[in-house]
This record gives sequence, C-alpha cells and structure tokens, in this order.
Amino acid sequence: MFKPISGVIPVMITPYTDDQKIDYESLKKLIDWYISNHVDALFAVCQSSEMIFLSFEERVALSKFVVEYTNGRVPVISSGHISDDIEEQKKELLAVAETKPDALVLVSNHLDPKKEGTEVFKKNLDILLDTLPKDIPLGVYECPAPYRRLLTDEEITYMANTGRFVVIKDVSCDLETVKRRVQLVKGTPLAIVNANAAIAYPAMLAGARGFCGVMNNVHPELYAFLLSQGDKRSAELDELARFMSMAALSERYGYPDIAKFILEKKGILKNHYSRTNKWTNFLENNWACDVVAQQIIDGTEAYKKKFGI
Repeated sequence: MFKPISGVIPVMITPYTDDQKIDYESLKKLIDWYISNHVDALFAVCQSSEMIFLSFEERVALSKFVVEYTNGRVPVISSGHISDDIEEQKKELLAVAETKPDALVLVSNHLDPKKEGTEVFKKNLDILLDTLPKDIPLGVYECPAPYRRLLTDEEITYMANTGRFVVIKDVSCDLETVKRRVQLVKGTPLAIVNANAAIAYPAMLAGARGFCGVMNNVHPELYAFLLSQGDKRSAELDELARFMSMAALSERYGYPDIAKFILEKKGILKNHYSRTNKWTNFLENNWACDVVAQQIIDGTEAYKKKFGI
C-alpha cells in the first residue's frame, strides 16, 4: 500500500529570467527556502507554476529539475495535466511520470471537461488508470482553471478504493465538505489536504492532513507550526490563524505576482514576472501593494518570534 502525501505542501511558483525563460538558478534558491521553512512536500508543475502557460517541454523539464534538485529531501508531486483530449492527457502524464515524482497528480476538470458528470469522469479516469504505471502513486487536484470541478463523494470513494491515490488537493473551500471527505477516506492511503487559507486551521483540527494553498509561497513555516500543534486550541493560535487568513487576501492583488513580489523582497527571487498577468508594472497596477507585502513580511516575523518558530 502506498503512503499518503500530506503536511504543508507548497504549490510551487515558477521563477523567470528577464527574457521570460524558466530561471533555474532562482528555482534552486526557492526549493532550498521551502525546505528550510519546514515544508513536508513540494507540488511542482501545478496552476501556481503557471502550467497552462508552459510548453509541454517546459512542463516536463520543470518536473525533472525539481525532482532531481530536491534529491529526496522531501517528496515531490507533479502534475502538468492541462489537456482535455484523452490522448494528449496520456502523453503529458506519461512524460511527467518518467521524471519520477513521488506522486503524479491528475486535474479533476480534465476528467470531465464538458461537465457531463460522474459516469464520464470515471470512464476517463479508468482509461488513465489503465495507461499510467501501476507503481507510481496518484493524486487529484480540484484545479480552479479552466473551471473548478469539485469531486463527488462517489468519485472520492471510487478513487480511495483503488489504493492508488495518496492525496487530494481539496479546493472546496468549505469546512463541512472537508470534514465529510476526511471521513470518506478513513482507512485508505488517500489524504485530504485543504487548499483554502481561511479554513486552514479549523480544517487541520477537523482531520485534514495539512495545507496545500498559495500562501505556502509566503509563510509556509506558519502553516507548519499550526499543523505541529495537533488538536491544541488557544486564543494565541486563533489569533495567528486570523492573521494568516487576512494575509491571504493579498492574493486579490494578482497571483502569482504578489507571492513572487514578496519572495523578491525576501531576496529569494530576482523579479516578480509572471506569464499569467502580463502587467508591465505590478506596483502601478496595485496601489499600496508594496506596503501590504511588507506588513505581511513583518507580521510573519513577529509571530515567528512570539511562538519561537
């Protein structure tokens, strides 16, 4: 039986050079930064990595690089699953599987691209299960693009019972849904990992197996600390969780740009360019964003000092 992939799992961003190629030197610094801040795994070639704006060759090369540079320090899961056509899905997933991630992540909406329902979802899933190597664990990501296709209870149970799935990145953003899903997968290797910062702490308390949201690109060490507290509850931890929830609203400035901007201010990245948002000047388009970014950095450091992180 495969082991679950769980804990604090950053959805990795992709740094670029000034001529808009993948900046592998900055990526090394980023991987080292994640690991030094107590993450449990890395999610490469995902939406935060701007996978829909990467070529097939870039997606495969990116997964290969992250796996090789991480070198077993933490597990690496990879996706790169962007196509609706089932034959293209086979091609891209098999190629990423050859980079030897610790789990290969399927995107839920591509298993039901026309919103036809569970029958079509399971049919396409079965095709991929027959195609993909049996010795590589699998995950599922309820990616919001091109549309957020939430998994039904029937689909989750079906995947859990195969014994091949080890993680679901839950994008329901609903605590009651997370609680129900945790119960559905009990006794299987499948871990429910919440992606929403607003419910991160209560989801952990309810049995979700970690956090796999965008704010792991800003302060993963705070999520790791909350997770390490188990079922403890205190006014101080509630206060920390509120700060983290409010900080997550900065995503509205434009993501992944805001996360890249904060990492640039920290000295991890050289710039905050993204292929997703082609603004020529991020700061001019987002008034006072630099002030908010610094407040998040300062607030993070203050809470680290308070809790001895």
